Amino acid sequence: MRRLLLALLGLALLCLALASGLRRVALARRRSLRRSLRDRGQLARFWKAHRLDMLQYSEDCDAFKEASEPLINYLDMEYVGQISIGNPPQNFTVVFDTGSSNLWVPSAYCVSKACAAHTRYQPSASSTYQAVGTPFSIQYGTGSLTGIIGSDHVTVEGLTVPNQQFAESISEPGKTFLEAEFDGILGLAYPSLAVDGVTPVFDNMMAQNLVELPMFSVYMSSNQDSPVGGELLFGGFDPSRFVGNLNWVPVTQQGYWQIQIDNIQVGGVVVFCASGCQAIVDTGTSLLTGPSKDIKELQKYIGAMPVDGEYIVDCNNLSIMPNVTFTINGVLYTLNAQAYVLTEYGDGMATCISGFQGLDIAPPAGPLWILGDVFIRQFYSVFDRGNNRVGLAPAVP
Repeated sequence: MRRLLLALLGLALLCLALASGLRRVALARRRSLRRSLRDRGQLARFWKAHRLDMLQYSEDCDAFKEASEPLINYLDMEYVGQISIGNPPQNFTVVFDTGSSNLWVPSAYCVSKACAAHTRYQPSASSTYQAVGTPFSIQYGTGSLTGIIGSDHVTVEGLTVPNQQFAESISEPGKTFLEAEFDGILGLAYPSLAVDGVTPVFDNMMAQNLVELPMFSVYMSSNQDSPVGGELLFGGFDPSRFVGNLNWVPVTQQGYWQIQIDNIQVGGVVVFCASGCQAIVDTGTSLLTGPSKDIKELQKYIGAMPVDGEYIVDCNNLSIMPNVTFTINGVLYTLNAQAYVLTEYGDGMATCISGFQGLDIAPPAGPLWILGDVFIRQFYSVFDRGNNRVGLAPAVP
């Protein structure tokens, strides 16, 4: 086994050398996964933990690929990145959403106000477009849309997935997507959630050996002044983005990235989920949500008052507000008030808004807590499809 691992490592390094010219831009942005692990003395342990994945993905050099997608932070509420569709490429800003599995962008044939306010896909302008024509309809926690399925080349940070099916939206009612800072959504959940049975983008990346390992990872910064507010890394994870070791949590149901919460503490006392409950790690949800009854009680614990549909706290009280801790697979994940309160500025004044929100998800899918961006900003998150687990560790500020 030792000889085999050394051989695989040699193959990896050879592949890196051969690909260096093609990947110069990506490597300039971030050190390779192997180099980061080697510098921290973690390479051997990483290879041991993933030796089965390496055996499966070591047949050729194309197996050793990774791509880093910069994310832009919009007011700590949305993290967006850019993809392209078609030939020549048409660029779109999307939310990379672990809470859904479909890719959609506005169609040139959409007449909704929301579509008119965003970039629209022109199928006739792409030489690689193929019509599929299957009707498409999707409902999110807020907002819905309808459209049709088409097929074209989809490129994410240098990784091109040919013949990727996606939805061209032709109706986006209401204001949900009208005021959004993104054109569309690229779903990263399991295939079982995909509408119309469309194969998700990341599943095609794995099937075509476009990524180094069958996993991706997300880092979200809270620094709104930075031009880059985070990073989505396909094919691995970046040890420089977190502190300590990743704690791995099994996926309990392969639809959402669903995990078990042991309990939820407020101020060090177990208040919710005393017997355990289910949660999903969702990059597409801005806040941290839970059953309305529990969240209403939680708002009282932190001293939040309802104002115009939101819960407001006194900005002067942040230092005395209780910590909220999620126990997951025996590990404590603590959010202090600075982490779970969003601060908005206007007219020279600060408004502090609770990052908790009630959301009732009916059975059989629910009830569920949703660990959205409020949580992910504090904890680097790795989504491992090869082992059906989520890795969590304190994020580097």
